[in-house]
Amino acid sequence: MPQKKITYESKIEQLPFNKIYINVKNMEKGDYELNIINQNKLIKKTTFKKK
Repeated sequence: MPQKKITYESKIEQLPFNKIYINVKNMEKGDYELNIINQNKLIKKTTFKKK
């Protein structure tokens, strides 16, 4: 049975600083893909797995 992909999206109007933190400890186990986009153009794409 294939895994169901869940998409989370967040829009931030203005960041108070230049750092973004992702708390992996609170995420469920599985494979994740992180896409960093600027003006609808993909800047960086990375994947990681939480065991």
